[in-house]
Amino acid sequence: MVEVTAPMPGKIFDIKVKPGDTVLNGQEVLTLEAMKMEMPITATADGTVKSVNCKKDDAVQGGDVLVVIE
Repeated sequence: MVEVTAPMPGKIFDIKVKPGDTVLNGQEVLTLEAMKMEMPITATADGTVKSVNCKKDDAVQGGDVLVVIE
């Protein structure tokens, strides 16, 4: 199991995956808006999305678990 975490505080701008989706290492799973910039957040391993722990416009802190991949 791999947890994709927020690298810094920000707001969820867009979510590209849902539970059950297959993802590849390096594939964009969501977009974080931080410091007036959009930052792609990518999968860190191949697998299946187990859960998405945020929704669009959520405020997140650095280290928050955003997506879990099995």
